[in-house]
Amino acid sequence: MTITIEQIVNRISDWQGKSIAVHPLSGGLTNTNYRVEVDSVPYVVRIPGANTDLLAVDRTNEYHNTRAAAQAGVGPTIAHYLSDANVMVLEFIHGQTMSIPTLKEPGMPTRIAESLKKLHAGPRFLHDFNMFRLIEFYLKVADEHEVRIPDRFRDYMAAVSRIETAFAHHPLPAVPCHNDLLAENYIDDGERLWIVDYEYSGNNDPTFELGNTCQEQQYDEARIVEMCAAYFGEPYPDKLARMKLNMIMSDVGWTLWAAIQANISTIDFDFWGWAVERWGRATAKMDGSDFEGWLEAV
Repeated sequence: MTITIEQIVNRISDWQGKSIAVHPLSGGLTNTNYRVEVDSVPYVVRIPGANTDLLAVDRTNEYHNTRAAAQAGVGPTIAHYLSDANVMVLEFIHGQTMSIPTLKEPGMPTRIAESLKKLHAGPRFLHDFNMFRLIEFYLKVADEHEVRIPDRFRDYMAAVSRIETAFAHHPLPAVPCHNDLLAENYIDDGERLWIVDYEYSGNNDPTFELGNTCQEQQYDEARIVEMCAAYFGEPYPDKLARMKLNMIMSDVGWTLWAAIQANISTIDFDFWGWAVERWGRATAKMDGSDFEGWLEAV
């Protein structure tokens, strides 16, 4: 049974006898979040959603990596953790929750790259993340739970296999990556871009991280090139190609995530519509004239 915010407040001994104000936070696609003010000091309380094991969320991994990201200087610190309920109470970051339009403003790709470089240079994460293996897991979940997936999804798995084969020729060292960089997972305090929500974090190819955030922010060519140059020093053709192939992989994998969510989630969100949108982007690129060139460059 899901723990309530009232039960959480009552279980934290440091909060007893203090003034408590609870405010729901909107925007979560997996969990339920609250801002809790304790004697006017704000915290974020994250309560896990139901059946997130079907989405491949490892809460032990998330806890470890959230702590590591805080040590790297880009993530909030954990104030309290209820391990039996996987509830995290996090430092409240004072700043602007970002959106796709705000992350398209001039200089933002460079600022994102700077925060990602800090994360990637920080303490090692607990487990690795591999989108190719996650797709296999999600397809198994879809079969076992009769989840509807987009038409001809499996027809494109040969193209996905070609991407994995291309990456294997010159693999990049894995670094601690967030891997799920929706715009709302960035918070701007005016000096740095903080990164929150480490459910899918793991050690990974850094170009997946760069490609993922470019895809989520719907970046055009100029912004993709800016991010590549800010991260690697120059917009090397092979690195750009890796980023663009990983933009595809981001959409392929999270298409299945959205399809599963459409089947299991109680959150009021059009997950199936999101799955169809993402799949349309992915297939357009795999069918596009640039696809073979990206493979060759990698």
